[in-house]
Amino acid sequence: MSIVKNTIIVIGGGYAGLQAIEELAKEPVNEIKLFDKNPYHYMQTDVYDLIANEGDFADVTVDLNSFCAGFCSVVEFIKEEVINIDFITKKVIIKNNEYSYDSLILAVGARTKFCSNIMGLKEHGYGIKALHRAMYFKQKFEMSLFKKLDQGGRYCEPLTIVIAGAGLSGVEIAAQMASFASDFYKNNNFICRKLNIVLVNSGSEILKGVDKKLVKQSQNHLDKLGVITLCNQKVVKITEDKVTLSDGEIIMMDYMIFAGGIEPNGLIHKLNIAKNEFGYIEIDEYLKSPQYDDVYAVGDCTTIYVNDKALPPTADVAEQMGILAAQNINAKTLNKKQSKHNIKSRGILIALGRGYAVAFLYGFYIKGYPAYLLKKIVEKVYAWKLDKRSKRGCAKIFND
Repeated sequence: MSIVKNTIIVIGGGYAGLQAIEELAKEPVNEIKLFDKNPYHYMQTDVYDLIANEGDFADVTVDLNSFCAGFCSVVEFIKEEVINIDFITKKVIIKNNEYSYDSLILAVGARTKFCSNIMGLKEHGYGIKALHRAMYFKQKFEMSLFKKLDQGGRYCEPLTIVIAGAGLSGVEIAAQMASFASDFYKNNNFICRKLNIVLVNSGSEILKGVDKKLVKQSQNHLDKLGVITLCNQKVVKITEDKVTLSDGEIIMMDYMIFAGGIEPNGLIHKLNIAKNEFGYIEIDEYLKSPQYDDVYAVGDCTTIYVNDKALPPTADVAEQMGILAAQNINAKTLNKKQSKHNIKSRGILIALGRGYAVAFLYGFYIKGYPAYLLKKIVEKVYAWKLDKRSKRGCAKIFND
């Protein structure tokens, strides 16, 4: 007697999607298909190292072909962009084909929100949510450092970088770039040591929504690194070499990183599915769409609430959501009771340059090198688990 397979499609190979696959693969009856337009998983939590030339793209990516092959025949990776979904007939639609599903997990994440009211933003601003944008900026940063050195002398023009948005990404990138550049100049005994990093923040303080003690510690360390923080300011216009702020101040700059906000992935806008006022997919306490009992949404393409307060869109929260959605699908397959979410942020780790971080984990504050070491351990353990799966898949592919 043949076993009837339960076909599950996961759209999006980010933090939530990969954790969901790990959990789904534990149930032999599941047949899992992962769709992503990119052939790699991008570890965005490590982007501060990538941009500041502490590593290369291989350090922040995992090949999805080999990762999925690591599950033997249970998981199939399909490198295609999903262009629509028919929730009534339960079909995922790509350019020249369509795929049926029994259950669906939407884990497509979010993208940088290039606000249309900021003149010149799309033309002259760099986002970091997409790997190709982060890589392009990394190359620009490295070449700019070289050009300043090539000018020679103590009186070379300073390299000025404006970072718009003082959330977690903006703060970590500002700190890491300042720290890297300082060590780079000193360790190589270069005379020209001028780097200006300007962090523009629309709020009254950096890291909105983060624990106040961590905010203070982070701001103090940014000041120590020489990062210029401008609060209660917005970028209103960008040209090739200057940024205009909401108070009329004009900052001459070499380039700008935009970390000022995110919005749902473009696919979400096309879908005939309930969304909240900000365009994110609505979900119930089981992480399901209220409209469709077989559709789950996890990660940055949705919003999860605890006590009427939205949880921050972190990798930690996304991973927990991916696991729970998969567990609920498995429970449904086995005619067991599904679980309501009890997801909460387990803490926060903020990297602030080489050898320094601040953290609040399980009720305890940590700062300095111990916090930095802890953040690196968390990142390495995550990457090691994925790498282990990918090595198994890679060996299988080349031995077949």
